[in-house]
Amino acid sequence: MITRSALSMHSITSGSHQPTRWQEELAGAISNPEHLLSLLGLDNSLLSSALKANRLFALRAPYSYINRIEYGNPEDPLLRQILPLGQEFNEVEGFSADPLAEQSQNPRHGVIHKYQSRVLLITSGACAVNCRFCFRRHFPYQDNHLSSESWQQAIEYIAADSSINEVILSGGDPLAANDRRLTQMASALNEITHLKTLRIHTRLPVMIPSRVTEEMLGWYTGQRLKPVLVLHCNHPNEIDDSVREALSKLQKAGVTLLNQSVLLKGINDNAKTLAQLSNTLFQAGVLPYYLHLLDRVKGAAHFEVSEIEAKQIMRDLMAQCSGYLVPRLVREIPGEPGKTWI
Repeated sequence: MITRSALSMHSITSGSHQPTRWQEELAGAISNPEHLLSLLGLDNSLLSSALKANRLFALRAPYSYINRIEYGNPEDPLLRQILPLGQEFNEVEGFSADPLAEQSQNPRHGVIHKYQSRVLLITSGACAVNCRFCFRRHFPYQDNHLSSESWQQAIEYIAADSSINEVILSGGDPLAANDRRLTQMASALNEITHLKTLRIHTRLPVMIPSRVTEEMLGWYTGQRLKPVLVLHCNHPNEIDDSVREALSKLQKAGVTLLNQSVLLKGINDNAKTLAQLSNTLFQAGVLPYYLHLLDRVKGAAHFEVSEIEAKQIMRDLMAQCSGYLVPRLVREIPGEPGKTWI
């Protein structure tokens, strides 16, 4: 984590410039690699490649997350998830801009329908953090903005298919949208009688815990659809007291909390870290759900852990954890009816 002496000089912990609302924290996220390196006391030799890779896929990280990164440590597992690197320019066979073939399963603006009983809505193209391994780092969000017209078309599409019983709000990050818009969405979905569950996939309660507000809990839990929230947390150091407080609010409001992680080289590719993550999550009221093998998106090959290594890590993890703390190791294969268990 960043030392107090380092951060006490910055607005994140000092007086009038400290964000007081989640929207301000979101808007104030760091997007300048030079600023990030300076704030964390990192060697300037990293700057040239960071600036180049930043043009491929922009840096974005909120101060509340950066506050958990160890000062002066270029190998910090939280830093490695956000820092642009020259390795992102490596051309590796099998890695593509659309590794899950989502653009071929995009029947309406903002709608991805890959699986029979559930449909995904691209609720917001914005994120609190740009993870360097993001499988949607090349996704055409500009073509999937849910305008009033396209939102109505999405609702009609869902209403016309009675096999759909679950809607997943995704992105980007759906909780980057404001609560007024999300209230309208939830209300419209609530009126579709064959829907049973409203699931949210989000990083925001981890990145910016202040996002979990009474207004957010109101629209999410104040209707008949069962609320399920799937976090994306990859390392136990991502969970501090502020995150625990946000998760406690969600749990007390009746939200089912799950977590999915990505198995990432140099970040969590060992059973000890994964066991610590599972136990930390469970103590915060979250059940481990999926551990994904890396989606082979162009620019992220340096994060890949082989399937052989992953299987051994899982064997070691099962020896260290109770069964309910062991996530399912999965890979997503385009065209398959669900996640493929490894």
